[in-house]
Amino acid sequence: MGQTALFGHGAAANCYSDAPMVEASSQPNGRQISPQPAATPAPRPPRTPLGRLVGHPRTALLIGRVVQGAAEIIEGRGGKLHKVARIDEGSDLRGIDLIMFGESLQLEKDPVAALRARAESLSDGGHILVDLPRGRGADDAVFRGENAIKIIEDSGLEVMRVEDDTESPLYTRFAKSIHSLITKTARTRPGHAMVMARRPPRPGPLSLTVGMLTLNEIDSIEPMIADIRKYAPDAKILVVDSSSDDTPVIAAKLGARVVRQLPPRGHGPAMERLLYEAAKDSEALIYLDCDFTYPSATIPRIRELLEAGADVVNTSRTHRYPKEMPVPNFVANRFFAATAQIVHGIPTTDVHSGMRGYRSSVTRAFDFDGEGDALPLHTLILPAKAHYHVCELPIPYFERVGPSKLAKLRGTAWTFIRIATAIG
Repeated sequence: MGQTALFGHGAAANCYSDAPMVEASSQPNGRQISPQPAATPAPRPPRTPLGRLVGHPRTALLIGRVVQGAAEIIEGRGGKLHKVARIDEGSDLRGIDLIMFGESLQLEKDPVAALRARAESLSDGGHILVDLPRGRGADDAVFRGENAIKIIEDSGLEVMRVEDDTESPLYTRFAKSIHSLITKTARTRPGHAMVMARRPPRPGPLSLTVGMLTLNEIDSIEPMIADIRKYAPDAKILVVDSSSDDTPVIAAKLGARVVRQLPPRGHGPAMERLLYEAAKDSEALIYLDCDFTYPSATIPRIRELLEAGADVVNTSRTHRYPKEMPVPNFVANRFFAATAQIVHGIPTTDVHSGMRGYRSSVTRAFDFDGEGDALPLHTLILPAKAHYHVCELPIPYFERVGPSKLAKLRGTAWTFIRIATAIG
């Protein structure tokens, strides 16, 4: 398959790894749900900075007085909530996706030992979110600034990102205004400094969902499912469908779980639904287009990389020119990728790939906003900038089955909106 690039943010941006994780062999080694339209979900509350940090945990533990509104966000997204007053309470809890600390860490004589003990409650790759003291009294706090980060790292946790209320001039003047104009949602930073860290995930087998978005794919859905089962016989298959033909009926008969998005809301909302539906009961998601442009034979290799420690595996159709792709499409895709690299320092060659793999623990740590197009840019750029382990895997690209459904002008506009709104 060629060399796999590991990239992140900053100094690691151009690192091409020879670690064991990328030297593994690249040889490729459900349940039925009624396809009837589901009830239209109730409108979600407006997205908030805190909501973006909290993400979509299945289970959460709040210790002490945490940031106001956190509990409502978690429960509103279907998460199961536990609350305790002290850091040593609920020590028997296990499999928690998110632990939020209020002032309790400030009261600990040995916060490193307290964090190390509390981390035993986390699921594999689970996260903690710590609200740092700000304002009066903050200078006297033990758990603050760089000292807080050192304490977290000394406890064996991996610091992923630090959020505060500082905004760059470029973000303030350009990106935030563009995002607000397009989505009608104010995008401001929280009035708190918060550190997000995680329990480093262990290498090993991951339960897998293979997902597809479908819109009138009656000619390809049956052979696509057969192809997926050939390369991932133990995987669940999840289809988010907006078809007016029998695509969902066929998929359900073949054992796929079918989630209907009706009326159709577009690629972004469908992708958002796919990511979070899969994260509910699988440890990894690999998605691909339902048109045979992406090789199902690559699924075992992507899974291998995820199980070896990668958080996100992006596949690249455009690492070199594929003859099946029109030249203007190739040039546009490489231009989009070059722009992402210039703005964000991410050495990718394909920001619009329709085949990727994700650890679900990473998906749950974000609140990806599917409104609009080009969501795959955010689901690649944001994890890379947050220091998750991102790989890029060159793949062949094939001629599609069925007509293209791309809205090129709208997709181009949203590509640059996504690049701009990831600044900060």
